[in-house]
Amino acid sequence: MARLTGQMLIGSEHVTGTGEAITAVDPRTGERLAPEYRYGGDAEVDRACALAEEAFDAYRATGPRERAALLESVAGRLDDQAGELVQRAASETGLPAARLTGEVARTSGQLRLFASDLRAAPSGATARYGANPPEGAGLAGGTAVSVDPAGEGVPEIRQGRVPLGPVAVFGASNFPLAFSVAGGDTAAALAAGCPVIVKAHDAHPGTCELAGRAVAEAVREAGLPGGVFSMLYGDGPTLGIALVTDPRVQAVGFTGSRKAGLAIAGAAAARPRPIPVYTEMSSVNPVFLLPDALAERPAGLAEEYVGSVTLGAGQFCTNPGLVFAVGGPGLDAFLDAAASAIEADPGAPMLTPGIARAYAEGVERLERRPGVEILARGRAPEAAAGCRAALAAVDAGDFGPDLQEEVFGACSLVVRCGDLDEAIGLARGLEGQLTATIHGGGEAAERLLPVLERLAGRILWGGWPTGVRVGHAMVHGGPYPATSDARTTSVGSLAVERFQRPIAYQGVPR
Repeated sequence: MARLTGQMLIGSEHVTGTGEAITAVDPRTGERLAPEYRYGGDAEVDRACALAEEAFDAYRATGPRERAALLESVAGRLDDQAGELVQRAASETGLPAARLTGEVARTSGQLRLFASDLRAAPSGATARYGANPPEGAGLAGGTAVSVDPAGEGVPEIRQGRVPLGPVAVFGASNFPLAFSVAGGDTAAALAAGCPVIVKAHDAHPGTCELAGRAVAEAVREAGLPGGVFSMLYGDGPTLGIALVTDPRVQAVGFTGSRKAGLAIAGAAAARPRPIPVYTEMSSVNPVFLLPDALAERPAGLAEEYVGSVTLGAGQFCTNPGLVFAVGGPGLDAFLDAAASAIEADPGAPMLTPGIARAYAEGVERLERRPGVEILARGRAPEAAAGCRAALAAVDAGDFGPDLQEEVFGACSLVVRCGDLDEAIGLARGLEGQLTATIHGGGEAAERLLPVLERLAGRILWGGWPTGVRVGHAMVHGGPYPATSDARTTSVGSLAVERFQRPIAYQGVPR
């Protein structure tokens, strides 16, 4: 394995911080992992932002094929060091090697997706999804996407998209690769023509260093200014907020907790010139089990449900934390089968000791909550930061807003509804979600679908929400508080447009 240095990457410089020292912790054993990483501060933020601003004009002037080559170079480097990345990430997160191997492939795959779209764009245009512009409509530095026919003496108007400027990206705890240093936000910003400054996540600093080196080396090999990419270690409330409020940063991508996301969004909104913040925060991803589905195969649904709940110790933003089951034949059989499957679950390590403590506290809150019944608990794992699965149930009449709060981990709550009207009434009162799922069909599903269209960014029919496929049609977003802006996505090719703005060229020579 490549030797880890514990250093930040500020442009082409490798810098040792002077602030608080942290180390990664193996959640399976509690062992602290070398090396030590020291936080940066205001000086490091200022240097990274200055380099990003210096690099912006040169980088935004690159053509789509140059940016595609950069993304492909990063992807190739990640694939080449997949073994090292998986080994280190497994030690830092407790996630199984098979899951992490797939995550490396997903990370390199989404880089190549953006690269393929860039290569398909007309000369001089950045990626724009949908119909290609008319022949010859490309304009250097912008994205000509439409031409209004002009009559004699009327100036032609062409519309394009231009990059916003340097982008701050915050890595997530639960996806140490796909939503981290070289993950979707970084890939989208680089594809859009924006330099990137990443705040690495404390839970997996070594994995961040390895991925950060891959990006920095690709930038250097391409002959681009070093300020196109930087990566800092630091405390969220200090270094993170300093990064968000630096006037040179023009947009933010974030995946994490609601508390941290709201702090970042608030700081950005309070700037003299506010900037867009694209946060993915919290979601309980409601599932609606209709009577026909429950009657047809209660045991099969239960098995699939528990598999989704416990996958990765439940540490997915799309974990099905809330199920609305409409009473009828099969509901009792479903609950019995789900309880048996939960009891057989062996448990798994969680990402960090802090996440494991928060999970245990969340389950305890459910246990104390009047009207809630704990139907089953899984086996206690041997891991130092283990997750013991939990299945709870409550009658619809006892369901309240407090039960919408996400318990991050392998825990789910089934709400027993007397009829479809009761389930729809509760659905109308839910917060915004990343996903919503329907099992069943007929008139009941037809009535439910328009309610869920207002509720979630992705609707699943007959499936389970864990797992997000990277592609052109994917929407990984949703109404507040699932995200801070429901009009876009953090997964899929549309993600690029978060870091660009539209511009019209009127009478400008082609």
